Amino acid sequence: MIDSHAKVSFFAPEASGRRSLAMPIAVALFALLTALGAHVAVPLGITPVPMTLQTLFVLLAGALLGPVAGATSQLLYLGLGVAGVPVFAMGGAGLPWIFGPTGGYLMGFPLAAALVGWISGSEGHALRTAVALVVGSAVIFVMGAGWLSVVNDFGPGALFVAAVQPFLVGAVVKAVICFVVTRQIVARGRRR
Repeated sequence: MIDSHAKVSFFAPEASGRRSLAMPIAVALFALLTALGAHVAVPLGITPVPMTLQTLFVLLAGALLGPVAGATSQLLYLGLGVAGVPVFAMGGAGLPWIFGPTGGYLMGFPLAAALVGWISGSEGHALRTAVALVVGSAVIFVMGAGWLSVVNDFGPGALFVAAVQPFLVGAVVKAVICFVVTRQIVARGRRR
């Protein structure tokens, strides 16, 4: 995450009248990006949870917006889905999605974004950002797997195969992408 001034200047010019709009626009943008990431869904067959791009935008929201705005973007995303807007994977919407197999992953999004923003801090240190991305991904896995075990009554081995293993490589790739993008934005903010 970059410092507060750089975060705002990345999303809007530094004119004081526009600065007050920058963060709400960024929050809405990351809610929209998460929704678009949900529509890039690949059913895997071995699990009731599809592979999506959502978590890339969850991690980026925390790293770029900080803990409060990052979590707010994900709460907005969830609120839209619960209200009936088809923003969940494969066009899903409504409260039943929160109580279905993907509910734990979805409910982990705001917490993951908040933790990524909090751990990475405002200085933009590479090591803190890397740790934050690992923690954020782990939170999504733990909450997703935990809820999936309740919904489907999986044992530990079956739970790992259904809730974690199919998504590990993708999680690493998304974290690396997020790290690279964040580092580039930090470098750009420092050059200003």
